[in-house]
Amino acid sequence: MPSPKNYLFTNDHEWFNQNDEHGIVGITDFAQDQLGEIVYVDLPEVGDSFEAGESFGEVESVKSVSELFMPIGAKVIEVNEDLADAPDLVNSDCYGDGWLIKVSYGDSDLSSLMDGDSYDTYCSEL
Repeated sequence: MPSPKNYLFTNDHEWFNQNDEHGIVGITDFAQDQLGEIVYVDLPEVGDSFEAGESFGEVESVKSVSELFMPIGAKVIEVNEDLADAPDLVNSDCYGDGWLIKVSYGDSDLSSLMDGDSYDTYCSEL
């Protein structure tokens, strides 16, 4: 599946989607495919703040446990509560209903993030 062109990506396979006053963070289709069936998602609390690259939670699949890394410096303003009962949403709709957190990111630097084409190229070289 090609990556959404209006999203930004990290080399740790998290995506970031900018909205007017906040951003949304999730894991990529490549990541969810590599992980396999996701059975649990551990997310931070609303109000928690993180630096770019800092671990903000974990995703557990039937194969492994993987850390989640914040794409940019940001403060959590909402978590996807639906994942508590349906973590498989990350597998079935990672760019939609399977989002992880909404963040307030102020004037955080987005220059280290890749666009969709660059991320797709990065994944094809793995």
